[in-house]
Amino acid sequence: MAYEFITVQSSDHITTVTIDRPERMNALHPYATIEMNQVFDEFEADPQQWVAIVTGAGDKAFCAGNDLKFQAEHGGDEVRRLRLQAPRGFGGLHKRTRCIKPIIAAVNGFALGGGFELALSCDLIIAAEHASFGLPEPRVGLLAGAGGVHRLPRQIPYHIAMGVILAGKRLSAGDALRYGLANEVVPLAKLMDTARDWAHEILKGAPLSVQGSKEAAVLGLGLPLDLALEAVFPTQGRLSETADYVEGPKAFAEKRPPNWTGA
Repeated sequence: MAYEFITVQSSDHITTVTIDRPERMNALHPYATIEMNQVFDEFEADPQQWVAIVTGAGDKAFCAGNDLKFQAEHGGDEVRRLRLQAPRGFGGLHKRTRCIKPIIAAVNGFALGGGFELALSCDLIIAAEHASFGLPEPRVGLLAGAGGVHRLPRQIPYHIAMGVILAGKRLSAGDALRYGLANEVVPLAKLMDTARDWAHEILKGAPLSVQGSKEAAVLGLGLPLDLALEAVFPTQGRLSETADYVEGPKAFAEKRPPNWTGA
């Protein structure tokens, strides 16, 4: 399917989604969010797509957040009406809390406001050396309501997070790496190759094992440790019934790479 505001490529079980609005620093208006909501719905539903990468076009911005110009031009009522067509929230991701497939953010520049929240919604963050992260919403009369005020204090030290949320402090790529927010920081020229390398490392695991691991980790965070240790999460409970459950040990015994099917 052709999209107007994003580009989508799928190969080798990897779906790459690129926000394609460089003239607006890849800021998202509701129509772009509707497209992203649709493509991530399709990614979740496709049994042959196992990892997603999201990035932005150009070398300046991953995503500069909500398109405030669109909001000013069309008014709040129109924005709210259009948002109803993207039930998974900003960028189709910030409310996608039950997706068990890994999603990687390849941050190629500014990740501000909703753009930072988009990255925070992903499972791994690979950042270009010039990337920067921030939540400037209070300075335009808003707050980081697409998950920023909730996710950031859960992912980095509280006082650092509150400096970003309340005082609008920016985090450099180096800061993100130091606080454990980014998995790796690389030169821009190597960004997408590095993100794909991480995706291929994930693909070395059985797809349902990877998905079950993400599911257990995310759902288990909301439980006391003793209950999490006793729980059997849905995908975990299915693993012993899959072909890959047999293929993994068989490949190990035969000293060859496994041929995962995801079934």
